[in-house]
Amino acid sequence: MGRFIGALRRIIWVLLCAVVLSACSDRASFHAQEITGAEFGRDFALPDTEGQVRRLADFRGEVVALYFGFIQCPDVCPTALARAVEVKRLLGAQGERFRVVFITVDPERDRPGVVRAYLDAFDPTFVGLIPPDAATLEATAKAFRVFYRKVPTGASYTMDHTATTFVYDPKGKLRLAVPHAMGATQFAEDVARLLAEAP
Repeated sequence: MGRFIGALRRIIWVLLCAVVLSACSDRASFHAQEITGAEFGRDFALPDTEGQVRRLADFRGEVVALYFGFIQCPDVCPTALARAVEVKRLLGAQGERFRVVFITVDPERDRPGVVRAYLDAFDPTFVGLIPPDAATLEATAKAFRVFYRKVPTGASYTMDHTATTFVYDPKGKLRLAVPHAMGATQFAEDVARLLAEAP
């Protein structure tokens, strides 16, 4: 009888531990891929559409969604920016602490005025950054492990590029990699959670 009670106690203990661990796991999970502690994407130093050099520290206290793209992108980039607009709307008043930073991978065509007009069509608070030359673009993309390449299309060209959105918490730490396919609602829930960590 004593042996049976002992075994029963051990089973109950294991079940309780499983419940506790499951609860902890639920609290720790984001919809997006968590990349806290990543050794890449630590910072940038690029001129914005007004010529002012911006760094991650300029946005301390905000959740930053960083995206690499180009203005003539026919679908992926406008879809990502439209999703960001919806994320900001879903956040309500908290949306004031959600900052979108767009780095062009096509500085040859994406001049400051073009980028500013393009982003204004989505949200005037979105920040556009333009690498001043090919070497700076290459170094920045490498620092973020972002892929890009020019693809000829007859007399013109398009750009292939990474479509992941990198998300930084209000302390400026890289926390999430948001896939292009993830919906705005899940994205907004992740951003709200990061904002709650630093109210």
